[in-house]
Amino acid sequence: MSLFATYIVLLIAIAAEVVGTTAMSRSDGLTKLGPSLITLVGYAIAFWCLSIVLRTMPTGIAYAVWAGLGIVLITAVSWIFYGQKLDAPALIGLGLIVAGVLVINLFSNSVVH
Repeated sequence: MSLFATYIVLLIAIAAEVVGTTAMSRSDGLTKLGPSLITLVGYAIAFWCLSIVLRTMPTGIAYAVWAGLGIVLITAVSWIFYGQKLDAPALIGLGLIVAGVLVINLFSNSVVH
């Protein structure tokens, strides 16, 4: 698989995880059927796509990108759609996560460029 295709599949995995986690927060402990099903399908797609990415990308790198961007996107969804408040330390921390993902992808020899 090409590097471009690997990153597209990784982005799909991240998006599916964000959908699954967002639905989980609305599932009331997985007791509401609709959000619970969306959670299960979202995570199934996320892990399936991540397993494809792991064929060509080192596990630690793939997981760092998946987890880091997932955290930032979940926080953005919660802020935009659910009114989650973010203070300066939270924003700084999120910025450091994004910086870490960028450093890994732009400068690390662990990622095939």
